Amino acid sequence: MTPPLISIIVPCYNQAEYLDECLQSVLDQTYYNWECIIVNDGSSDNTEIVAQQWLNKDGRFKYSAKENAGLSAARNTGIANTNGEFILPLDADDKIGKDYCTKAIEVFQQDSNLKVVYCRAEKFGKYEREWILPPFNLKNLADNNLIFCSAFFKRIDGEKVGFYDEKMIYGLEDWDFWISLLKNGGEVKRIDLVLFYYRTKDSSMITLLKSEKQEEMHKYISLKHAEFFVNTYGSFMRNNSELISLKKEYSSNIKSKKYVIDLFCKTFFGFTFFRKFKG
Repeated sequence: MTPPLISIIVPCYNQAEYLDECLQSVLDQTYYNWECIIVNDGSSDNTEIVAQQWLNKDGRFKYSAKENAGLSAARNTGIANTNGEFILPLDADDKIGKDYCTKAIEVFQQDSNLKVVYCRAEKFGKYEREWILPPFNLKNLADNNLIFCSAFFKRIDGEKVGFYDEKMIYGLEDWDFWISLLKNGGEVKRIDLVLFYYRTKDSSMITLLKSEKQEEMHKYISLKHAEFFVNTYGSFMRNNSELISLKKEYSSNIKSKKYVIDLFCKTFFGFTFFRKFKG
């Protein structure tokens, strides 16, 4: 029986210098039934020339060019031009381990309730270390994005939420997508292997510009997913009441001489030593 088709979506905006390394990691997959579409998002570099070399190398690579409209629009364009049952977004400057597709499909086949499958990750480039992210649960997802972009999801589930929101032009599009996909239920599995590699680089003017605009994106997500955040954190009045209660407790503790002495000794001498000394 033919294994399910995986569509790997690689948007590229002026990142031709990294594209070979990214696409080589796709070609190296131990899973063979994949297609990979390179989406040239209005690049001014030699992205098209590099992409064409890969089309000539393997027929599973495809190419699409469009005017620059941001990462969400580029991913949606790629998805619209593919047919896979499973989708894997992959940024042009990142790469994946050779067993990522194989392991992900194995996990999906073991649990029909799964909506998202991802893995452990490492950062490489300017900084090299494991990328430590908190475990998945809806509370942690509400706090911040904890699933990088290169996670697998089913096309049918992506269709239900309209894939990526093209209004998210200043970043946080992955966080918005995972909330949309998971806020009404569905299981998530992290493979306990490092199979994704995230490139780190020096900060650029584009990065700085995006950081200045992220507050706008935070407000947009807060309004779009207001019910999710209320269900996760509770109402404003309840949170405010809890905050007031904590402030009162903190104020009361600070006024307590015993609390201050105990805290000081725990911090500077160690609680066990202090208790023995007093005894």
